[in-house]
Amino acid sequence: MRDLMGIMKQAQAMQQKLKDAQEELENLEVDGAAGGGMVAVKVTARGQVKSVQIDPSLLVPDEKEILEDLLVAALNDARTKAERVSQERLAEVTKGLPLPPGLNLF
Repeated sequence: MRDLMGIMKQAQAMQQKLKDAQEELENLEVDGAAGGGMVAVKVTARGQVKSVQIDPSLLVPDEKEILEDLLVAALNDARTKAERVSQERLAEVTKGLPLPPGLNLF
């Protein structure tokens, strides 16, 4: 019975750690860029886009497709970084726990 109580306490502590990590990821921002920084985006680690910055030299009507491609590349760059940060935080929270591979807690 004593072991069961210990397991329950560990489970409660892990739930709180996961909740705290999720809240942290909502506020943690990462940057993505493309075109040598001519297009930059800021997203939360959960993937919510917070801002987009475009160098004025790209605002040429005939080069609309280039701007669109750079915007997609910058967003993908930020998304990749956000996923990496999320995985790192999850690894910190669940360190030492026997969780199955691929389990997505965020």
